[in-house]
Amino acid sequence: MHTIPTSGHLLITQDSHAERRLDMLKEALAADAIIPYLGPGLLRLSSAKPPVPDTPEAVAAALTVRAPAPSKIRTNMWSVAQFIEQRRHRRTLQAWMAEIFAAPAAPTILHDWLATLPLSLIVDSWYDGAMRTALAAAGRADVVEIQGVTRANEIGDIWTKAYDLCGSEREPGPAAKTVLYVPHGSIRPAANFLVSDSDYVEVLTDIDIQTPIPELVKERRTNRGFVFVGCRFDDQMLRTYARQIMKRSDGPRFAVIDGAVLTKNERRFLAACAVTVIDIPISEAAARLAGSGD
Repeated sequence: MHTIPTSGHLLITQDSHAERRLDMLKEALAADAIIPYLGPGLLRLSSAKPPVPDTPEAVAAALTVRAPAPSKIRTNMWSVAQFIEQRRHRRTLQAWMAEIFAAPAAPTILHDWLATLPLSLIVDSWYDGAMRTALAAAGRADVVEIQGVTRANEIGDIWTKAYDLCGSEREPGPAAKTVLYVPHGSIRPAANFLVSDSDYVEVLTDIDIQTPIPELVKERRTNRGFVFVGCRFDDQMLRTYARQIMKRSDGPRFAVIDGAVLTKNERRFLAACAVTVIDIPISEAAARLAGSGD
């Protein structure tokens, strides 16, 4: 079976049709016509057991080892982080997150390939910093990384900070060929983490009017679509961010994801946002996109 129309108008492509979609996306990425939106699912391409957590539930478990949380919130990363922040202070939460993500995450073949492309915008939705590492290894001097930051450590109306690939803080500017947007923060270069419920209170209050999203991101998404790789949307926080980041983009939109594991909420979200599911193993998709699966 190649294409499966589902209730709610969610389109799922499989088999040879999915492969043709990937070939089309490869061309679109090379032409800077579509934006890659990367998630933690990519970490297992380099290792069956990634060096850092690759799901919010795994982060929650790592935090709970350090400070046992109530059973009713134990699998919810945002709630466990809030529990620690309230009882142990923000500095403790920050230090533990830095410990949890300290091990270097090796870039995958997909990260390495994307780093060679003249992409205007890459979105990296996890804390591991693998995309940044790949760009640095490619010798890219034309990249600015914009990270979401917690306002718990800031004075004033600050939503993001920008860095070059050497780790120096800088002002983002239109001269950068590639903007690497890391909306939830990253271990490198400064251990910025949006992770607790309180980190997101003001962000989610304003995100519908797009205030927390950098102007360069708004500009560069306008005439492009998105392809989600390694992402899940099984939590409201993840769905809200993805929806608002791709808001006012032209499309089309695709997600490489196992159609069999999609929750009811994920199906509704993908259908509502006109995201076509490419139902193919992520390892095969990454290999085909990066050129080793032809």
